[in-house]
Amino acid sequence: MRMSSVIRYVIFALFLLSVSTAAFAQLGIYVSFGPPAIPVYDQPICPGDGYIWIPGYWAWDGYEYYWVPGTWVLPPAIGFLWTPGWWEWSDYGYFFHEGYWGPHVGWYGGINYGFGYFGRGYEGGRWDGGHFFYNGAVNNIDFHAIHNVYENRDFYRNSNRVSFNGGSGGITARPSAEDLAFSRERHYGPTGAQTQQMNAARSNRDLRASVNQGRPPVAASQRPGEFTDHAVPGREAGGTWQPPAARGANPARPAIHPNDLPPVERSNPPYTGNTKLDQKYQQQQEKLYNNQVQQRQKLQQQQDREAQKLTQQNANANKVQEMNQRHQQQTQNMQQREVQQRQSMQQKQQSHR
Repeated sequence: MRMSSVIRYVIFALFLLSVSTAAFAQLGIYVSFGPPAIPVYDQPICPGDGYIWIPGYWAWDGYEYYWVPGTWVLPPAIGFLWTPGWWEWSDYGYFFHEGYWGPHVGWYGGINYGFGYFGRGYEGGRWDGGHFFYNGAVNNIDFHAIHNVYENRDFYRNSNRVSFNGGSGGITARPSAEDLAFSRERHYGPTGAQTQQMNAARSNRDLRASVNQGRPPVAASQRPGEFTDHAVPGREAGGTWQPPAARGANPARPAIHPNDLPPVERSNPPYTGNTKLDQKYQQQQEKLYNNQVQQRQKLQQQQDREAQKLTQQNANANKVQEMNQRHQQQTQNMQQREVQQRQSMQQKQQSHR
């Protein structure tokens, strides 16, 4: 028997688990206030045939949002397309869904990232016969250097720059059956070049939202990590940015029990091109996922038994509060272990590529 909703949702004035590494922003952490809108910027020219545009996005470093500039990267394999990561509101705060590579572009929250990523699918190009063909209507292409180009302007133009789905002021779009089907395909995580771009952005103070107020001085770069040559600034902020203190935001409701957490993340293994190795990495990820699900269930059952015992004893409010504080700490510790386990596996798999 679960605790009553009155007892379960005793609010403690603190934020959820804070962590300092950029990878944690993608592995199951809630943020109590939403990211700024997507800034308006120009796309740098494509550096060469085969490169695919990765749109910029707001990431979380454990303390604040920072802008990861859009950039051109080579896909990990022919036929792969990038599905951008996206922020989603839930009862506990804003949660980031990690982007991934796969044969189709899946659901990314209806967010308008621009340059072909207008909220659903991808209008920036397509694979044909082992070559990537660029839509010249949405990409900045040197037509003298790249000839596999077509032009298609028949697509939905979304002018909304909101960077999260759900909640007050968020995007209200919902995925189609096809979007969900694509999202269930086998996926692979960001490439080393994308990780390089994220790390360079995280270490650049000027890219923090608190500094640039939603208008980053480097909104996009032609190549990952190159924030001087061929980089472009944000032309304007996508919307007014007010940090939490200025708008009196309340902290997100802390997770007291495992059932209060977002679902266990299925991290995307790196793509190596070696079928056996890719299958091995996929199996490792699935094993970790199943173990973490079981650990959550075990802790939830333990906490339920303790709660039921206090209910039978007609415990006073102090005892209930002590139990809730203990359960919250247990849940936080478990969530932190999950993040560390996933990060450790990702690092090991990346190092063996």
